[in-house]
Amino acid sequence: MGIKIICKNQRAGYDYFLEDKYECGVALTGTEVKSLRLGKGIINEAFVTIDSSGEVWLQNSTIPHYEFGNINNHPETRKRKLLLNRQEIHQLGKKMATKGYTVIPLALYFKDSLVKCEIALAKGKNLFDKRDTAAKKDVERKLRQGQFD
Repeated sequence: MGIKIICKNQRAGYDYFLEDKYECGVALTGTEVKSLRLGKGIINEAFVTIDSSGEVWLQNSTIPHYEFGNINNHPETRKRKLLLNRQEIHQLGKKMATKGYTVIPLALYFKDSLVKCEIALAKGKNLFDKRDTAAKKDVERKLRQGQFD
């Protein structure tokens, strides 16, 4: 079957230093899956939290209403449970306790008909870090094109 990408967080690499990446499942309702099959979903403003009982939640992500659904359609911006094993949750919790670290979603995709979410442990960039990263990308692009001699 392969992988079909639903949506990506394009600004994640620009705004954060990405360190550890994890793949996890997402607990969804039927109309949410149908809406995602149409390619609708937004995770640009989303973030991941771990509650006191050790469950991981994807918050502030938007999955629009399924247009052919009925009155029992899902709420668009509810928090959704992420499915990770206990050791991964424990590792994330320890690293999130460190100052400046957060967990953000990078992509939502179908993998063999299951909805998966790629999340990453991230540390925020300052403005000068963003400029430095942009300058390095410029130089690499010019080197590939052969503009520097």
